[in-house]
Amino acid sequence: MKLYGCAKTRSDRVRWALEEAGAPYEYVHVDLGKGASRTPEFRALNPDGKIPVLEVDGMALTESAALCRLIADRHPAAALIPAAGTLARARCDQWCDFAISELEQPLWTLAKHRFALPAGLRLPAIPDTAAWEFQRAARALATGLGEQTWILGEQFSVADILLGHTLVWSRSAGQELPAPNLQAYLERALARPAYERVRAAVV
Repeated sequence: MKLYGCAKTRSDRVRWALEEAGAPYEYVHVDLGKGASRTPEFRALNPDGKIPVLEVDGMALTESAALCRLIADRHPAAALIPAAGTLARARCDQWCDFAISELEQPLWTLAKHRFALPAGLRLPAIPDTAAWEFQRAARALATGLGEQTWILGEQFSVADILLGHTLVWSRSAGQELPAPNLQAYLERALARPAYERVRAAVV
């Protein structure tokens, strides 16, 4: 497998999944600051010009949550995802989808209206609304987590990668976590050796 990415982006969650799975992979740094994702060569991999991209058996795939689940499915010995068709798998998929659609999106909206969008498209009222939406989603996550070690119980899963990485983003967005169990959950995730290897990467 070959991962095209850049540190401190959604590529990190895919790299984290690869490290947790013990999967051999090649990493290709895409220098966003120099426009490397906008070249014809890169757009041949992803016409949207975004990272991460994962090449698997000659096929270029995108979307970080899908990539993380693929890695988990292809490395069952790592026990990162329950078996397909089980209720445990449905719960895992539920929290993966929650991470992307409910927890992450307010943070990305906040970032877009603070710095990512062209200045003329930023709306001053949006960051406050996005922060409210994030806090609402974070409280739902805190309730779903309860006193469990991980979101599915005692077994760390691909859902924890997506949720944990999104909570890392909440820090840079200046969003306090609304419950002590979420803070403890994040600290457990950040202490995992696989994540420490990702965090140590400079590109």
